[in-house]
Amino acid sequence: MKKFWATILAIIAFDQLTKWFLLAHVGMAERTPIEVTSFFRLVMVWNKGISFGMLNQGESFMPWLLMAVAIAISVWLCALARASTIAYERVAYGLIIGGALGNVIDRLRFRAVADFFYFHIGDLGWPAFNIADAAICIGVGLLLLFTFRSPSKP
Repeated sequence: MKKFWATILAIIAFDQLTKWFLLAHVGMAERTPIEVTSFFRLVMVWNKGISFGMLNQGESFMPWLLMAVAIAISVWLCALARASTIAYERVAYGLIIGGALGNVIDRLRFRAVADFFYFHIGDLGWPAFNIADAAICIGVGLLLLFTFRSPSKP
């Protein structure tokens, strides 16, 4: 379980550190997007909803509802991780929980999630995201990969 807890703490720390740096030192909240490469920009997007801007209507209760859901899912995933005997599965749960809690911290601080990373090809792009979002996606992807690669049990 040490790797599980270390993964959660590392993701939260890395996520919050990048957000702090981009907001406090780069000044992303006050500046136009920064073209890093021909396919990657640093942008400032305040996401009040969930993934890809869904439920982004801005109702005053939405941050609280989304925080409650994220915390409830995190508690459930902690129980699954505790029951698991597979180390890499625990790390995948840790990635998801760390990402969810990183975004909960944003909702507590800003009432929205700070997203900065925008990959695109011309005008076609992936929605802006942050380290927490990436950790959640990687964790879910690993769980799916492990599920499909596991030998079936009769």
